[in-house]
Amino acid sequence: MDLAILWHFHQPIYRRPASRDYVLPWVNFHMTKNYYQMARLTEEFEFPCTFNFAPCLLEQIEDYAQAFARDPWQSALETNPERLNLAEIKMLQKFAAGETDKSKLQLKALKSFFSPVDETKADKNVLLGLQKDIWKKLLPLYGRLWKESKIELTTSAYYHPLLPLIFDLRAAGEESPPSVSFRYPEDGDSQIRKGRSYFRQIFGAAPQGLWPSEGGISQPVARAIAANGFSFAVTDENVLWKSLREPCDPKKLFEPYACENLAIFFRDRELSDLLGFEYQRWNEKEAVRDFSRRLEERSRLAGDSGIVVLALDGENPWGTYPENGVPFLREFFGTLKSFKGVAPVFFADHLVRRRRLREIDLVPGTWLGNFSKWTGNPAKNAGWKTLSRAREACGPRQEIYIAQGSDWFWWFGEENTEEFSGLFRSYIEEAYRQSGIPIP
Repeated sequence: MDLAILWHFHQPIYRRPASRDYVLPWVNFHMTKNYYQMARLTEEFEFPCTFNFAPCLLEQIEDYAQAFARDPWQSALETNPERLNLAEIKMLQKFAAGETDKSKLQLKALKSFFSPVDETKADKNVLLGLQKDIWKKLLPLYGRLWKESKIELTTSAYYHPLLPLIFDLRAAGEESPPSVSFRYPEDGDSQIRKGRSYFRQIFGAAPQGLWPSEGGISQPVARAIAANGFSFAVTDENVLWKSLREPCDPKKLFEPYACENLAIFFRDRELSDLLGFEYQRWNEKEAVRDFSRRLEERSRLAGDSGIVVLALDGENPWGTYPENGVPFLREFFGTLKSFKGVAPVFFADHLVRRRRLREIDLVPGTWLGNFSKWTGNPAKNAGWKTLSRAREACGPRQEIYIAQGSDWFWWFGEENTEEFSGLFRSYIEEAYRQSGIPIP
């Protein structure tokens, strides 16, 4: 049985419009803490993994690598600690709670930006140098590993839009706000095309696969993905069970299907969610033993020609694991590398060995199954109304594409997410300004 693992990397645009000023530090943080860690561990164990980079994340990584980003958190890490102002101290305390001495606070916060795979006992200036070195070599490292066939790289639509809802908001079914009309398949198609083009610009070759943001897929979306040159996409098993319209047979999960000339892989939700949300509570050896037991059960169902797919966030889970997940990941990769009867593979390589795929008509869905995290409640519906009015007035501008990102809608209505709603509003307003239209 084959095993394919996709780690999804993405962050929405954190810059203010028409500037390099960053409102949030998460691209900066994850570059050294998690993206670099995942590449290092994958290379250490020579374990085949697929990494999915959202193009808007690649763009922001380049901002830091080329020293274009103006990041107030970074300024707080670099300044003379005695000159830290109250706002900067509060910023740093988010990464080093409880520390009151300014020098210790600054150093502790800086160290929190690194993974345990790096040596962080050095002083501030050495760590700042290491940080900037990682910024510069991060994407070349992934590019080299891809070129050497040690990893597989895939991408998403450019600004991480939830494609089925961009194509037609009515795809959300009962969760769609009935008073709002939003149907711009041309925008979704453009974001898929632009994402593929930018990925090729960064890595020198086009990817074969695409993770549709939030696992969001539908029949028209699959058609557009294939038309833009992709050979496969990955989504959630819930979409498969809704789409088959027949009794649920677990064996049917362990194969790719064909839709609109696109191969579709469906992730094993239970195994993926155990990694993403559960195993951080376990001892790493016990967690991997439990995972291995479950994998062995699936191998008996899937047979030699089957495939189990894991697809999950590759950046956020590790903060909840001891030592940023490094002990767990080492146990995980080391155990699976020698797991009898299971072969870690790339998605594209598995397809080469497949002769004919069963055709399927896709029912719209996401990695959560439905669309309730992105539409339906008053705050999210208000966001769609704002976006709909702006798109109609301003046309398909870059600022509108950025405002189509799934993250804004995920966080609408949640507590302490003012930066997200503020960024969304700022790009809507910039779209009106650039179009010469008064801001409503």
